Amino acid sequence: MTAPAPAPAQPGLAAQLGRFVAVGGFSACVDLTVYLSLFTLGLWVHGAKAIGFIVGTTTAYLLNRRFTFASDGGPARFAGFLLLYGTTFAINVGMNGLMLTVLPELPFRMTVAFVIAQGTATIINFVMLRTVVFRR
Repeated sequence: MTAPAPAPAQPGLAAQLGRFVAVGGFSACVDLTVYLSLFTLGLWVHGAKAIGFIVGTTTAYLLNRRFTFASDGGPARFAGFLLLYGTTFAINVGMNGLMLTVLPELPFRMTVAFVIAQGTATIINFVMLRTVVFRR
């Protein structure tokens, strides 16, 4: 009988940060595309933002689990992910709504609000994913 293979070594901080930014950029594009597409099709702005966030977040989780943090993503990690992203979901959608309220009417107002909300959530996510959800 052979012993189970050891878990792959987790990348260092610089590698994780670089991968997190690449995955996050891609996932943010997925989120923004879904958000603006659904809004353009007539969905309520906050509903469109929520669905975009969920699709982008699912993309981010799957890619970060595999490529950024080299994790097996067991049930406890997934539960931590759900708790973290539930929290950042509220922060992201709330910040987007706040920015839509305070930003002046600009041609790219929705995109600017999205970027501010996404940036806020991204900082929280990296710190919490690295130190809580995917720590070894």
